[in-house]
Amino acid sequence: MIDIDGYRPNVGIVLLNADGRLFWARRINRDGWQFPQGGMRSDETPLEAMYRELEEETGLAPEHVEVVASTRGWLRYKLPQRYVRQHQRPTCIGQKQVWFLLKLVSDEASLRLDACDKPEFDIWRWVDFWYPAAHVVNFKRQVYERALRHFAPLVEGMCRIELGNAPPREDGDVPPDEPRHGWRAA
Repeated sequence: MIDIDGYRPNVGIVLLNADGRLFWARRINRDGWQFPQGGMRSDETPLEAMYRELEEETGLAPEHVEVVASTRGWLRYKLPQRYVRQHQRPTCIGQKQVWFLLKLVSDEASLRLDACDKPEFDIWRWVDFWYPAAHVVNFKRQVYERALRHFAPLVEGMCRIELGNAPPREDGDVPPDEPRHGWRAA
């Protein structure tokens, strides 16, 4: 489903633990790390799509999380030209996303990256709040920053922490060593 402007409707998920750290996962068989996200079906609301994607990508069910907030309206990013499939109609030039802030209310043992037939991620870890904005692939960075800026005051209040401002990204940065948990396809 692609809109008239060429954007595919999508949801993004920022999963928060009690310490104010965020779930960060590596795409299977790739070096890219990101938040859970995925496309909406034509018969789904953003909330329904979020719960489906959450379960597919993390194994978490609605009872494992609390929905804290969502962004108002769509946050958009364009794909780099090399990722635009020019031969497909309609042509998808990017994604428009509703972002959700979720708080994990179950034990982290509930997280299962292999909960579906085609896992998206193979390793995950908890990271500092602003880390994803500085380390996601460049073309998604502005959307991540906007979503995190929207959620930062809520996280500060809920977790009683001070997050400060989003740090600038340093080229060449890599995710921290030592994943918390991992899973690999055989």
